[in-house]
Amino acid sequence: MTEKTEQKPPIIEVRALTKSFGSQQVLTGINLDVYEGEIMVVMGGSGCGKSTLLRHLIGSIVPDKGSIKLFNREISTMSEPELNDVRKRFGILFQSGALINSMTVGDNVALPIREHTALDERTIEIMVKIKLELVNLREHADKMPAQLSGGMKKRAGLARAIALDPQILFYDEPSAGLDPVTSAEIDQLIIDLTRKLNVTSVVVTHEMDSAFTIADRMCMLDKGIILKVDTRREFELLRESSVEKLSNQRDQLIRQFLRGDAEGPLTRCKEKSNYEEDLLERV
Repeated sequence: MTEKTEQKPPIIEVRALTKSFGSQQVLTGINLDVYEGEIMVVMGGSGCGKSTLLRHLIGSIVPDKGSIKLFNREISTMSEPELNDVRKRFGILFQSGALINSMTVGDNVALPIREHTALDERTIEIMVKIKLELVNLREHADKMPAQLSGGMKKRAGLARAIALDPQILFYDEPSAGLDPVTSAEIDQLIIDLTRKLNVTSVVVTHEMDSAFTIADRMCMLDKGIILKVDTRREFELLRESSVEKLSNQRDQLIRQFLRGDAEGPLTRCKEKSNYEEDLLERV
């Protein structure tokens, strides 16, 4: 899959992306390509910069330096109307589902269609049923968000994300807060929609079971830099390696994160950093 997609120009291209908030540098020199039709998983620990990277990709943050191209168009310098045109070509599943509580599930899905097209209500109704059927929620169109379980809210949010037939889908922690069975259902839904709709998917997550289930390629961030971008298989081999066979600290750090080990270079780095910061704050 990945070998084929890499022969095409990237649908998302990030170059030398840098971002700071005040004195805190959050992203440093990020370079990343995402190819048409693949599932790219962006992972890393809390505070590593993965959510900030996602916000740059959807145009809600402007970088301090660097370039972000979607569909071969530079979005970081676009005006708001230009950016809105690009946004019609991608969908977003937010971590909470972000449904409007005063609207039914069907009206939530219909909202972007009503906002961005001139279609008549009968056509919109048919489109909503199709989108809800794709996420197995067609029979729940008349329910309010408060009547849905956490997994159903995620699926409803996903139906809304695909309402305008996007070319790219962005997912922000799609498995967060879900039980293992529901999480597995969402994972399978991501795979199915990527294949059936021929979309490109970018999934931000720290859930390793989910990441290794859905990814074609994976990108790991730590402290605002990319440690590794490679195929899922290469990350699997790294996870399965013994620490003695890994010659550099970067690979040992990645392995620890992938395995969820309590001890290793990642833990030692955090302890050292926190101790130094605490000393400096007290001087």
